[in-house]
Amino acid sequence: MSEISLQTLVLTQGYEPLKVVSWQRAITLLFLDKVEVIEEHDHDIKSTYLVIKIPAVVRLLSAFRRHRKRVKFNRANIFARDRYRCQYCGDKGKMADLTYDHVIPRSRGGKTEWNNIATSCYSCNNVKGNRTPSEAGMKLQTKPKQPTWVPSMMIRINRESAPNAWKEYLWWTSPLDE
Repeated sequence: MSEISLQTLVLTQGYEPLKVVSWQRAITLLFLDKVEVIEEHDHDIKSTYLVIKIPAVVRLLSAFRRHRKRVKFNRANIFARDRYRCQYCGDKGKMADLTYDHVIPRSRGGKTEWNNIATSCYSCNNVKGNRTPSEAGMKLQTKPKQPTWVPSMMIRINRESAPNAWKEYLWWTSPLDE
C-alpha cells in the first residue's frame, strides 16, 4: 500500500479540497469535533476499546480564518513568487533547474532578503557573476519584493496513486479515464 493511500484529504465546508494530512492528524481532528468523515479507507485502527476506519476524506465542520502571516523567506517561496521563471531570460524551470541570485552581490553589501533575491537559471547566474545586472548587460523582468501573499503551493497527486475515495472531490486537468 502506497504512503499517499493512507493519507486523508481535507475539504472545506463547501466540499472544496483544502489539503492532505496524515491519517493520524485526521483522527485527531475527528476527536476534537473539527471534522466529519465523508469517506473511509478499508483499513482499521484498533485499540483495546475501539475499532475505527481510517478516514480517507474529511470535511471541516466550521469555517476557518487564515491568519495573515509573514511569508517565510525560503527558496520554495522565492521560486513561487517569481512563478518558477528566471528573472533575467524569462525561461520557466523546475526547482532543480533554478537557483537564486543576489541582485546586488553580497561582496558589495547586498543582503539575502526579499528585495535583493531573484530567481535565476544557472546559465544566467553564471553570466551575471559577481556584478550588478546593469554591469552584466542584463535586465530584471520584475523587481524583487517581499510578497504580501503566501505563494500558492500545489500538492501534485498522481491519478494512479490517488485513493479512489478522493477522486470525486478533486479536479483534474485531463480526463480520469484514458
